[in-house]
Amino acid sequence: MLLESIHSPADVRRLQRSELPQLADEVRACVLKNVSQTGGHLSSNLGTVELTVALHHVFDTPHDRIVWDVGHQTYPHKILTGRRERMPTLRQLGGLSGFPRREESEYDTFGTAHSSTSISAALGMAVAARQKGESRHCIAVIGDGAMTAGMAFEALNNAGVEDCKLLVILNDNDMSISPPVGALNRYLAQLMSGRFYATAKNVGKSVLKGAPPLFELAKRLEEHAKGMVVPATLFEKFGFNYIGPIDGHDLESLIPTLENIKHLSGPQFLHVVTKKGQGYKRAEEDPVNYHGPGKFDPAVGLVPAATPSKPGFTQVFGAWLCDMAAHDPRLVGITPAMREGSGMVEFQKRFPGRYYDVGIAEQHAVTFAAGLACEDLKPVLAIYSTFLQRGYDQLIHDVAIQNLPVVFALDRAGLVGADGATHAGAYDIAFLRCIPNMSVACPSDERECRQLLSTAFAQNHPVAVRYPRGAGVGVPAGTDLDTLPFGKGQIRRQGQGLCILAFGTLLYPALAVAEKLNATVLNMRWAKPLDTDLLLQVAATHELLVTLEDACLMGGAGSAVGEALQAAGIQKSLLSLGFKDEFIEHGDPAKLMALHGLDAAGIERSIRQKLDLSHL
Repeated sequence: MLLESIHSPADVRRLQRSELPQLADEVRACVLKNVSQTGGHLSSNLGTVELTVALHHVFDTPHDRIVWDVGHQTYPHKILTGRRERMPTLRQLGGLSGFPRREESEYDTFGTAHSSTSISAALGMAVAARQKGESRHCIAVIGDGAMTAGMAFEALNNAGVEDCKLLVILNDNDMSISPPVGALNRYLAQLMSGRFYATAKNVGKSVLKGAPPLFELAKRLEEHAKGMVVPATLFEKFGFNYIGPIDGHDLESLIPTLENIKHLSGPQFLHVVTKKGQGYKRAEEDPVNYHGPGKFDPAVGLVPAATPSKPGFTQVFGAWLCDMAAHDPRLVGITPAMREGSGMVEFQKRFPGRYYDVGIAEQHAVTFAAGLACEDLKPVLAIYSTFLQRGYDQLIHDVAIQNLPVVFALDRAGLVGADGATHAGAYDIAFLRCIPNMSVACPSDERECRQLLSTAFAQNHPVAVRYPRGAGVGVPAGTDLDTLPFGKGQIRRQGQGLCILAFGTLLYPALAVAEKLNATVLNMRWAKPLDTDLLLQVAATHELLVTLEDACLMGGAGSAVGEALQAAGIQKSLLSLGFKDEFIEHGDPAKLMALHGLDAAGIERSIRQKLDLSHL
């Protein structure tokens, strides 16, 4: 196998161009083999194999920098940069990350996982190289989906006025090139990226400027010729030299074009067209379901999963959204490009006129919801906890200050497992509860999730309902639209001496621990407003209070309890358990919770240690 001789990109650069198609085939097979055994992103990685091979063949990496937007298409990059043998550990605890990480390899020049950051980062690197007098190319590889975010255009706007060696590659996988057009595009793309064309174009303009009619005629002819084979020259208006589109799976097109681009000055924009799932027919035909599959047999493909015995929180939300929409015509649903992940497929089918996918544009999603709320509609924004961080200014400035009734359905609260620190919803309680007018609900199970969503929808101010990925303990959610008392918790178990205050799904391990320690257990339900009446009631009758949350401790629900006790002038022994001040890496969620002492055994251990210390 050719791939076995590749230990770094230097080995790729030593290959003859005629050997590269074989290398690409072997890389593709390696990706398919490993993802089928570990789970992970598949379609996007199969679509970038040739582009990855071409980049490492043409550019002197890691001296030349490549920044992969989002980074869920970097498995071929990992394979070619010395990590092939570790691919079986992908997304496993202690193994390779599913995204680029600077700590993992010198070839991962910038850590990514959220979209639309690549152009900004690559531009920063290119400007830094210019400022330090270093000669290097800086390349941002960004998908057409990520180009919908405002941050990408902010970076383009900045980059267009900087004279530096920046190459932006638009990996467009939402269209195809028919063979005749592809052949013509290959020729013109290489011609337009060549030094002869670039020089001739500039010289021609300088000469013809002396004869304005001829100059205008030449300019119109050039624009007309380009217009026949390329999209509108939007990117040229930003100050980029636009090249393409070219076939991103055709190495005979990619490599000469990239080699020509190396010799051009100023910011360059290369438009390549690829196909998600390329080379694996099942993924080509169904790139959505093969985007992030679990383990499967490549020879068989994905087998429809058996109907789960209990629906996950995402499915509970999706069912509630449809039921509430049928009940209240003011409801509108919003997602920033996460229809499937947020459980909104059925809602789109049943209420297409009230469904809005705004693209990967979280900031816009929040302010768009605010605008809808201003006109007496009732927007529900389904957004992952980690992605709401991207709309934080809008959350404060556009929603909370105006006290608008927007419901934030925060999926993926707590740990998400294999995607790691970039996707963990660890900070929502802390960053939401400090905002005036905001409320934060923490359901403990499926039934309570539905009830608290209804409660949030009934309010006249912004409310976030946070719930984890996957299923809960299996409490049937029901089909009604019942609400719960706003800002009130409940006593789930009465004990003595010790009281555990649980926020969210940690209620159930708390109940298991309480049976051993004869503890009182409160299901707090709300991180804000905190049920201070219930808190002060148990504080008066218990010696030790323990708070539990699957979120960061600093500024979280435990902090809220401590602040409330202090405000009431009560000194009480308090133990707060949650995520410490560190980023939690990828791995199996149950293993990670145990590792951080938030399973039943870890909670019991921490409480017993606290009780022993209190008796010293």
